[in-house]
Amino acid sequence: MTISDLNIKGRRALVRVDFNVPLDGARKVQDDTRIRRALPTIKTLLEGGASVVLMSHLGRPKGASEQFSLKHIVSHLEGLLGIPVKFASDCVGDSALDVSQNLQPGEVALLENLRFHPEEKDGDEFFAGQLAENGDLYVNDAFGTAHRNHASTAVIARFFPEDKAFGKLLEGEISALKKVMSKPAKPLLAIIGGAKVSSKLTILENMVDKVDKLMIGGGMAYTFMLAKGGKVGSSLVETEMVERAGIVLEKAKRSSTEILLPEDSICADSFSAEANFEVFNSDEIKEGWMGLDIGPKACEKFIKAVTESQTILWNGPMGVFEFEACSKGTFAVANALKEVTEKGAYTLVGGGDSVAAINACGLADDVSYVSTGGGAMLEYLEGKTLPGIAAILD
Repeated sequence: MTISDLNIKGRRALVRVDFNVPLDGARKVQDDTRIRRALPTIKTLLEGGASVVLMSHLGRPKGASEQFSLKHIVSHLEGLLGIPVKFASDCVGDSALDVSQNLQPGEVALLENLRFHPEEKDGDEFFAGQLAENGDLYVNDAFGTAHRNHASTAVIARFFPEDKAFGKLLEGEISALKKVMSKPAKPLLAIIGGAKVSSKLTILENMVDKVDKLMIGGGMAYTFMLAKGGKVGSSLVETEMVERAGIVLEKAKRSSTEILLPEDSICADSFSAEANFEVFNSDEIKEGWMGLDIGPKACEKFIKAVTESQTILWNGPMGVFEFEACSKGTFAVANALKEVTEKGAYTLVGGGDSVAAINACGLADDVSYVSTGGGAMLEYLEGKTLPGIAAILD
């Protein structure tokens, strides 16, 4: 169900994009990555003779708000497309229809912030029907919101039973995840990091018997260390998750999956960039000290695991890479991904912090794919059905 499956010439394509981008104090776009990733879909539709009506959310407004108006990104979008972009002061009703119904082939319009209406997040069917009046066909290209059962991502598809498709971005996201989850080249390595094990435990439980190696870094590693009987000092631990962490370790043994936990850690005596730092074995951290990054031995072992793998998923940093003293582990993994990609391995990076890390290294173009969806990617990896994807396939 892609754009090539649709008859688009002379028709209005209503496209759900993810233009939830950061703005500075002057309401200028700070990072246009999400806008740029939507350009192939927009240009494909325009080149096929369609007009394009774009809809998106921005931020978390409580009702209409000047601060969160999508009008602030119109000039930036015009610069990227090289053509004028018409703006509708609402996403439904006469002000939207006056713009969308008068578009000519080759023209682009942007509707006002969907979340100015609470019906968007409520998945209201009547509201979805109002949105649907702005197009003759529907294209979902917002992977970042595909896990939400919102009016513009899931419910609206019911109004286009035959004329609905994935955009180029969403198509690419699905393809990338399938390369990892369906028939990956072996060995398959999953690198899961981040602060809290509670936010990733379902992923670990779902993937532990599907991968050859499971590498666990970041703050969540210390919950697993505690489950193995180690001493972790003042490191971040979720005691209520220790038992489930132990179950994951047992499941890994039964599945012959190798679990890689950091052998040693760079530890600090306070959570600060100016703290005192020292290296301890990860299961022998002194009281008053906390693990904030993988240590040199762990770093060497983790890099070796990356270089020996043919398919690699990376979600979550190895430490608090915002502190220079605790950035070596995360950046070492990022550089290892670059090297193994050059040798033909498939590397998928996703999740806000790991994407931020790969961008901080300047290596986003040196891995196979960087996902745009944090929550959506996590739920896909957990084995959940994403409403925004299911609505197109239905």
